[in-house]
Amino acid sequence: MSDFSNIDDYARITPAEFARLVKATPQAEMQRLLHGEQRRAILDGIFARMPESFRAAKADGLDAVIQWTITGGPNGSDTYEIRIADGECTTSSQPSTDSPRLGITVAPVDFVRVVSGNASPALMFLTGKLKAKGDMRLAVDIPNIFEVPKA
Repeated sequence: MSDFSNIDDYARITPAEFARLVKATPQAEMQRLLHGEQRRAILDGIFARMPESFRAAKADGLDAVIQWTITGGPNGSDTYEIRIADGECTTSSQPSTDSPRLGITVAPVDFVRVVSGNASPALMFLTGKLKAKGDMRLAVDIPNIFEVPKA
């Protein structure tokens, strides 16, 4: 797999394949994809795979809603929700609460780079590219709760 144009369903490629694909794709091309017709399919695919990368043992006793707001879409921002409760993780593109335990706002290319292991979330936070509101301890723990591919 060498480029995004050959993918029909982003939820079907492995996280490692996705990480390699993101690493190999120039920034300008990622920008074009995430501001175009493929944006929703890419974001939906990423969030569809999150329950598979969830490490229940690392989230013992955690009951939380994390909302990711991905900015810069053709119709504004897209918000996705991750709900962790009773050792399970579910995702939705329809947020169910206005008061998540943690809210994260990030530009689309930065989001894809972070979740694919191609960028450091801590560095993104320190440089203001990733903004977090709410439980900062939970924010720091996300890379432990979810298996992030090695790019």
